[in-house]
Amino acid sequence: MEVKATAKHMRIGPRKVRLVARNIQGRPVEDALNILKFTPKKAAEMLTKVVSSAVANAEQLPGVDVDSLVVKQIIVDQGSSWKRHLTRSMGRVNKILKRSSHITVIVAEQE
Repeated sequence: MEVKATAKHMRIGPRKVRLVARNIQGRPVEDALNILKFTPKKAAEMLTKVVSSAVANAEQLPGVDVDSLVVKQIIVDQGSSWKRHLTRSMGRVNKILKRSSHITVIVAEQE
């Protein structure tokens, strides 16, 4: 049985989240949360919340053993971007994109 949790419009670029997400994919949930706890990145805190949410969603289902859950898949997609500009010399402008991410975590029982 698969259970998922999503977090949308997280204010961090998807490339930065994928760096951390790659470390915990395929691991047991308890190990994944321990790895995220000691990872010094902003994305680690966000992923911790989403993985914990997926575990809480799994607890609500009857017959699911929470101790045997594994992080099956983490999908990090690009969300909307805030468009800002930075004025430059001679009347020019540079575009700044403040990117966001949609994070989906799928946990499943280990077979």
